[in-house]
Amino acid sequence: MSSNTDFVLAVEDLTVSFDGFKAIDNLNLYVDHNELRVIIGPNGAGKTTLLDMICGKTKATAGSIKFKNEEMTVLPEYTRVRKGIGRKFQTPSIYENLSVFQNLEVSFPKGRSVIGAVFFQCTDEVKARVQAVAEEIGLADTLSTEAGLLSHGQKQWLEIGMLLMQEPELLMLDEPIAGMSVRERELTAELLKRISSNRSVIVIEHDMEFVKKIAQKVTVMHQGKILAEGTMDDVQSNPQVIEVYLGH
Repeated sequence: MSSNTDFVLAVEDLTVSFDGFKAIDNLNLYVDHNELRVIIGPNGAGKTTLLDMICGKTKATAGSIKFKNEEMTVLPEYTRVRKGIGRKFQTPSIYENLSVFQNLEVSFPKGRSVIGAVFFQCTDEVKARVQAVAEEIGLADTLSTEAGLLSHGQKQWLEIGMLLMQEPELLMLDEPIAGMSVRERELTAELLKRISSNRSVIVIEHDMEFVKKIAQKVTVMHQGKILAEGTMDDVQSNPQVIEVYLGH
């Protein structure tokens, strides 16, 4: 591969070993700008570990992670966030006792440092950004609601909103619909399609019906490697994928 690419994310020959076990084994992954990519695979395939490595929570043993052609493997997690990589973990981490508005407001990048927080004023710019994000995540009517009172699904959307406040160019979500009602799942599918119109989104998901609804391209992982990649139809009819999924 050429070292310079048009991909927002180019992962090449990525490997991480834990006590001799290769959790990620010489993996290559390329994600386009404004692409909604879903990663599927059996438990233990290395899906969450891959996201941990892209965001910097887990350090690579070997290989390269380029974000907008810049090598990320050497950079700490907080620097990667500033560069535009946003990551939502499985458990929502919102401020339960603050309002929806305040949760979004404190996520505005200028409030980041201690100095920033001291001199932080809720300017018109911040208010406009909060309003825009609240509309994008479907919580514009709940801005004054205490976050702890939201439904499970709304809390998940709020956390996505908190990441969107930072205007990431790559957003990574680990099982975003776990525990959601049918209606919340539908709304989340619409939400993910909306937010991927101007940024790249990587989603790890187990629910195949949901994957069908949202995926432009599906990557199937198995034992730390990529087993198959393509449209949902491609991967569903792939004999190796059928074997891995039905063989478990």
